Amino acid sequence: MRIESFPPGDTPPETPGRPRAPRRRRRAVSVLSAGLVVGALVAGVSVLAGAGSGVALSAAPQAPGPQAPAPEPAAPTETTPADPRPTCAAMVQTLTPRDRLAQRLMVGVNPADPAGAATIVRDSHVGGIFVGGNPTAILQNDALDAVQKAGNLPVAVAVDEEGGRVQRIDQLDGSMPSARQQAKKTPEQVRRLAEQRGKQLLARGVTWDLAPDVDVSDQPTNDVIGDRSYSNDPAVVTTYAGAFEQGLRDAGVYGVLKHFPGHGHSSGDSHLGRVSVPPLAQLKAADLKPYTDLLATLDHDRVGVMVGHLDVPGLTTTLPSSLTPATYQLLRGEYGFDGVVMTDDLGAMKAISATLALPQAGLTALQAGADIALSSNVEPVGPILDTLQQALTSGKLDAAANDQAVGRILAAKALCRR
Repeated sequence: MRIESFPPGDTPPETPGRPRAPRRRRRAVSVLSAGLVVGALVAGVSVLAGAGSGVALSAAPQAPGPQAPAPEPAAPTETTPADPRPTCAAMVQTLTPRDRLAQRLMVGVNPADPAGAATIVRDSHVGGIFVGGNPTAILQNDALDAVQKAGNLPVAVAVDEEGGRVQRIDQLDGSMPSARQQAKKTPEQVRRLAEQRGKQLLARGVTWDLAPDVDVSDQPTNDVIGDRSYSNDPAVVTTYAGAFEQGLRDAGVYGVLKHFPGHGHSSGDSHLGRVSVPPLAQLKAADLKPYTDLLATLDHDRVGVMVGHLDVPGLTTTLPSSLTPATYQLLRGEYGFDGVVMTDDLGAMKAISATLALPQAGLTALQAGADIALSSNVEPVGPILDTLQQALTSGKLDAAANDQAVGRILAAKALCRR
């Protein structure tokens, strides 16, 4: 397997190779009304003034006085056009319970089999697909158009295009430097680089990029994070990850910050098994600072967050962070994030798959607070949906929380307004 291309959440490939933007303000319009000039009339007698002389009175009819000027026309009022999209709450109600659950799944597809991907979408109505590996048939010749047409709603098509070791379209559109190499450029150069890459992705039908990596790390280049991190300095990570995300957004691609709450100082590789990171208090002092700064300024409907499979003293107990409710409470509460939160890969990373089958892992993640359960596995979706639907029916999966999660996902796809 080629280490240069991990799937989402960084799974090895199967084949070698701001606060929300302010609304536009109405321009205040001030209409000036002209005063009426009224001629002085005294018992029907005109007052005639002689230049430098006395006043002569006459009973003759008074000549018409000056006309009052017409009021100035009001300047046109600038208004924000009404958003024609339905509210997300209303849109959610148009979906069946099973289709609502399907929106919360992002599943792997075979990148060499576009027809197979279309079948998965047609049969399951999943909200998203993940394209991993390096076979690129699905990213050529408008193959993803058929996948989109197969769904009942637009599908989020995701890759993890970070640059360096983690790329998907390098064989098609050229290689992009790693995050650590990008940090040698100016932030504006990185923004333009990401914008160009975003346009290339969008032209191929990709709408979500599971990037940038906002981990704070000084690991050696080829470690699990390594050169995927911009720096071990939180301020540098914030600057460059923010520039990369801005470039993606300028191109019209939805970016996802990862791996909350911080994979940069991990003890190992969650692809291979359970890993630990420093205690939560230590993460807050460094690893979590980019989230503090970025999430305070970004539009939460236009960027997502991925949660890693990490054991965090002071936060997790028996399960990794991606399956622990306290992780999502931290992100939603202390960090104030109201956008889409997704898991790292639940199907091909042994930190999860070594102990939980995919249907149970997906359910546990959604119960914990994830909006989207991500898996790079190419396998039947039906059993996963069956497990989720049984939980929803029995009340083990909260119906109101489920609807809120679906609303956030639909908003991230720009299908509705919150």
